Amino acid sequence: MRSYAEVVTFSEMPDQFDPAAYDGIVYQIGNNGFHGFAYEAALKWPGTVVLHESNLHHLICDLTIRRKDWDAYMREVELNGTAADIAYSMRVRALEVGPDYEGVPMLRRLLSAAKQVIVHSHTVAADARRGGFTGPIAVIPHGAWLPESDRMKMRHKLGLDEATPLIGIFGFLKPYKRIAEALRAFRRLVKLQPDAKLILCGEPHPEFKIPPIVHALGIEANVRMLGFVTQEEFMDYMDACDIVLNLRFPTVGESSGSLMRALGLGKAVLVSNVGSFAELPDDVCMKAAVDASEEDTIFEYLNVLVSRPSVRRELGRRARSWVERECNWDLVARLYTDFTVHGKMPPRQEPIPVLTEAGTPAAPEPAAPAVEPEYLLGWSTDEDSATYFRTHMTRFQKTLDITPPGTAEDRVLEMGAYLQITPSLKSKLGYGEVRGCYYGPAGRTERRKVVSNEGEEFECEIDLFDAEKDRFPYPDEHFTTVLCCELLEHLPGDPMFMMSEINRILKPGGHLVLTTPNISSFRAIAAILGGYHPGFFPAYIRPQREGEEVEARHNREYAPREMLHLFADAGFDVTLLETGEFLDVPHPEFGWVKHMLDRYILPSDLRGDGIYVVGRKDGPVKRRYPAWLYQGGDA
Repeated sequence: MRSYAEVVTFSEMPDQFDPAAYDGIVYQIGNNGFHGFAYEAALKWPGTVVLHESNLHHLICDLTIRRKDWDAYMREVELNGTAADIAYSMRVRALEVGPDYEGVPMLRRLLSAAKQVIVHSHTVAADARRGGFTGPIAVIPHGAWLPESDRMKMRHKLGLDEATPLIGIFGFLKPYKRIAEALRAFRRLVKLQPDAKLILCGEPHPEFKIPPIVHALGIEANVRMLGFVTQEEFMDYMDACDIVLNLRFPTVGESSGSLMRALGLGKAVLVSNVGSFAELPDDVCMKAAVDASEEDTIFEYLNVLVSRPSVRRELGRRARSWVERECNWDLVARLYTDFTVHGKMPPRQEPIPVLTEAGTPAAPEPAAPAVEPEYLLGWSTDEDSATYFRTHMTRFQKTLDITPPGTAEDRVLEMGAYLQITPSLKSKLGYGEVRGCYYGPAGRTERRKVVSNEGEEFECEIDLFDAEKDRFPYPDEHFTTVLCCELLEHLPGDPMFMMSEINRILKPGGHLVLTTPNISSFRAIAAILGGYHPGFFPAYIRPQREGEEVEARHNREYAPREMLHLFADAGFDVTLLETGEFLDVPHPEFGWVKHMLDRYILPSDLRGDGIYVVGRKDGPVKRRYPAWLYQGGDA
């Protein structure tokens, strides 16, 4: 069978399409003429229909009335409507009235042909059932982006400083987006918060004139219409905002790509409490009822979010966390494949955990560490190693805490093994076979032995090779767990070679535990703003006497969010991403850095000196030379 991910544009090659050559066919159907070719193809070659909304009347009008095929339009009304609807459509045909776009959803013909249906909300799922569909329906979230953020980029262009409250309305500026109601609420806000600003970004509606409303309300100095902008500018303007309004009524169950972008950017968002928007978790957005209280509710919410920046930041953190966990494109793609190819229904969504002020899930009561400090310190062989142990004790304990425990049947490999935490992998975490590796001439293996202060003995074979050039001397899928601690930053040329080999030697579902210094820590930010190098160990190594071994310098240090890309490209699903200290002591000297980040509404999480990542192997390497890491690499 041909690749399920392959895309065919029916409008370009309808006569060449062979449905038997594919595992499945997925049609994205929305309520406008741009989806006409997909609608017609879905009738000709039935497959999975992704129903963007509960009404296709505008689409059907494009396929019938605009083609001057009134008989076809009347057949659709007869199939979908009542006797009263048919009588009304006769007046439409006589050009006495316009089509009843809201009253007759025009779903039945498409649903009668579909093999199965995907929707983004239970609201649309219920409407599909009312439209006569009896087959399988899967509710799969609308996919969302998690773009990198640069809030000040467009604020500078708008002439705004970091503290000016900015509210945004985005997309095609139609009346049903409650723009008039939002502008009236905003006028009330300006009386309390005179510096507040509002932008409207999107194509104006020809029959809905917004400038006269702004003028009548007397808020021209606080409102700017930006018109149609490019996709990149659209995202930049949204990123500049503190609050995004995504109000809609009436609605036919549609989801909103603009809304998902705003949530993915971590914005405080206000939606109408109707349709699919009412199904959003209550702690990732604010909801306004569409009734007599609507304007009051919009005003009160805006006033809270503007006057209490910590509330809007926390709401935004919850929103991004939800998108990252429930709506990321990798997850959505897997749910599509599971349903369309394997017939597997999506699992019920987990409840949203309570988040801390820092925007991370609230931690349970702390458990006892996997290995006590005294036990680790007992493996130091002299005073120098004991000093190193004490300096890095927090890192050693954290590494062992996040390493999945093993059994007598499991094998674990520690890369760059100094035999500091290596004994604990067997004695405390339970692995049956513990092996180490280190830089050196390929093909050599050394057997090393250490004895603790309590007389406990540990022996381990250490294989020598170059992790960037040599094939690792282990069979495919040999290990359950690999530890790569404080090694990545030393690699000078080809880190993805190492990641690829780790993927190869790990069993499916096996884990990679990786630690590395954090180039975006509080310490690093303080250094660079003070005019110094941000790296943890950027110094060159003074030449040593021949034969004297020295520690390799750091060649590239990484930021935490780069780990998400590194692991994904290498075929790993990140199950844990945290930062912390090498030695857990207070750092009051960096309090000013956190204050600055908070003032500019920049993330202050993941700012510890060390990065801790755990990934689960979920497939082969996806990108051998990712462009974010390699000059001239592939995308």
